[in-house]
Amino acid sequence: MANRGNILSSIDWLTIALYLIMIFFGWVNIYGATYNFEQTSMVNLSNPAGKQFMWIGVSLVIAITILIIDYKTYDFFAYAIYIFWILVLIATPIIAAKTHGDIKGSLSWIKIRTISFQPAEWAKFITALCLAKWMSRYDFKITDWRSMVVPLGIICIPMFIIMVLQKETGTALVFAAFFLVLYREGMSGYIIAGVIAFALLFIISIKYMPAALPLGSGNWGIILSCTGLYIVILTLILFKEYLKLQTIIIASVIAATYAISTLLSIWIKVNFTIVSACLIGGCIIFLIIEAIYLRRKSLIILSLFTILTAASCFSSSKIFSHLPDHQRKRVEVTLKMRQDPSGVEYNTIQAKIAIGSGGFTGKGYLHGTQTTLNFVPEQHTDFIFCTVGEEFGFIGTFGVLIVYLIFILRLIQLSERQKDMFSQIYGYSVTCIFIIHLIINIGMVLGLLPVIGIPLPFYSYGGSSLMGFTILLFIFIKLDSSRVEKL
Repeated sequence: MANRGNILSSIDWLTIALYLIMIFFGWVNIYGATYNFEQTSMVNLSNPAGKQFMWIGVSLVIAITILIIDYKTYDFFAYAIYIFWILVLIATPIIAAKTHGDIKGSLSWIKIRTISFQPAEWAKFITALCLAKWMSRYDFKITDWRSMVVPLGIICIPMFIIMVLQKETGTALVFAAFFLVLYREGMSGYIIAGVIAFALLFIISIKYMPAALPLGSGNWGIILSCTGLYIVILTLILFKEYLKLQTIIIASVIAATYAISTLLSIWIKVNFTIVSACLIGGCIIFLIIEAIYLRRKSLIILSLFTILTAASCFSSSKIFSHLPDHQRKRVEVTLKMRQDPSGVEYNTIQAKIAIGSGGFTGKGYLHGTQTTLNFVPEQHTDFIFCTVGEEFGFIGTFGVLIVYLIFILRLIQLSERQKDMFSQIYGYSVTCIFIIHLIINIGMVLGLLPVIGIPLPFYSYGGSSLMGFTILLFIFIKLDSSRVEKL
């Protein structure tokens, strides 16, 4: 009895209250998104709202069970659960292909009669547990690259299986949240900056490489990509507070070379690809010479970074062409490279119409025309946010974001107050996963990001995602409630 009182007094009830608020309003909005004039019951299992009500009940039972279980269990079984779930992830596409085939191009679902389950949703909290277990070792040093091999493997193995074998790119991208955890624990910021630089150069390249501007015969996508590359390199050099004069000289040479090439292209044929390649080669040679002369390893790293980013610029269009057709179209629509209002772009257009038509106060609950007439596909799952916008307007969407903001800030606060590394790293993982989900889902609905099928936590319809998020959150709540006992 005393133990039960201990648990109740140490639990963070604010986080649980926010959780209950979100799942309740999620359920209410799922009913609004699937409402029709013949449907009257919110708990009828024949409609999505009724099924979600059932999954809410199951999730609450799971949450209570997690709080009852000893917190040491999650640490002790972390490796075993991870290995077992990797085997489940590998088996999933095999089972899916033999039973029901792909669902919207994905082999990430296991279907048992009328119930479908997506193991990838549970892989998030399992990966978080395993990562926290490994990084909380007494001999782990994040600054030692040899110590980083295992954490990178823990993150990338499920990410690779989900993206390549299960063909579920959206869920796989969420695992990028763990790299933010590594950064928070002391990983060099240059790694994050490098990844962002690669992503930006890739986007610039695929956007501009298919078409050449009238000036000259060269490809301006390569020019813009390489210019971006040099800006990154020169910024890094300048940040290190050396080679300032050389930095100015390199920047001047690059600018002058492109200016002269552009001017000459008016009269003669100039191959800008060769121009860019020569500038890259010159930059690499310069960095290597300076590295030897000044005996600085960082300049060798910069030269390697130059080679890799240059290779990315020149090969990005070929890599992009090998993406699945539906994924490539979504990226092209987002980057304004093509228009497909009746196809890939349809969901986003209808979602923006729904949100915009809600105005400041909304059309009222169950009175959304876009929602009621089912103009927005998947409006009760990935596009649930547009239902909020249409029926509750700016006030409703702002309210949802405020609740999420309070929720995430609370998770950060709980993570910061943990006294042991396992709980702290797991807490950061939970926080980063929710942040990534929120950013991608809202960006997807507003047309700022490609449509990749990411649910809005606790709002979108789905038993797998709701239970996965519940387990993810309540393990952390349990770890937090046991912090005094750990001390």
